Formats: sequence, structure tokens, C-alpha cells
Amino acid sequence: MTPHHAVEITLTRPATHGELSAASDGVPLAANADRTRLMALHSARHPGGALHALRRRLGTRLPIDVLTTHYPDRHGQVVINIALSQDADQALRQDAAAVGQRPQDVLRQRVSAGVARDQQERARRLEKRLESLLARHTPEEVLACAAGLLHGRQHRRTSTAP
Repeated sequence: MTPHHAVEITLTRPATHGELSAASDGVPLAANADRTRLMALHSARHPGGALHALRRRLGTRLPIDVLTTHYPDRHGQVVINIALSQDADQALRQDAAAVGQRPQDVLRQRVSAGVARDQQERARRLEKRLESLLARHTPEEVLACAAGLLHGRQHRRTSTAP
């Protein structure tokens, strides 16, 4: 039996109702409220195969930006499928050849580095905001406020669950 893989589809713009309807023929899709992200289940032997098959089936029907597996694979990695422009693909292949690596490995390194930079920047911004708060409030006040907000969010999340 071929396993099913959960795939998240990120669109370049909100899909129209007509596009979603046309794309749903044969591929059940779930859309978020603004129709910029979709979820699909697709059977394939491996996650990359599911992404590739969905790109082929839906690529002409939807403005797809990126396809990713929703759950990590057996190596703990989220698999990503990106359609590059011809120029970007050629540049990536040249860069990979220059360092003696496969293009997908160079792309993986670049994406990982970008994610790490984003995480560092988010942490830096949070630290700056906390420093600003701590300049005007005691650590106890900041901690109590954060705990109250987190508890309120958790309470709202569990009280709205079916």
C-alpha cells in the first residue's frame, strides 16, 4: 500500500473560487481563510514524489509558489519543492558546479542559512523589545504579564476546540 503524505501548498496570491474548484477535481484540498495556503493528501512512495506529482497536477491550475511536506520525513527533514525560473536554475547549477555539489544541496544550504538568519533576527528583535520593557517595568511585572497572555491564549484555544 502506498503511503499518503500531507502537503502544504503556498500560493503566490489568493486562489479564486474557480481555481480552487478546478484544482479540487481529483485532488481534495483544504484552504485557509484567505485562500493563500492549501493542504492536500497525496499518495506516493516518498514525500518528494508526492510534491512532484502535486506540482505536475496543480501547477497549471493554481498560482503555486512552494510545496512542502507538512510533517518531517524519517530523517527529521521537511521536504520542499520550489519551481525556479530558468535564470535562477542556471545560476544555481553554475554555483553548485563551482563548489562540486549537487544543485539541491546548495539550495538546501542556502534555505537553511536563510531560516537561521530569520530566527536570529526574530530573537534579536524580541530581545530589544524585552530590554525596552524591562527599562520601564520590573522583571516580575513582565513575566506576570507574559504568563497572563499565554494563559489567555491557551484558554481561548481550548475553549473554542470542538
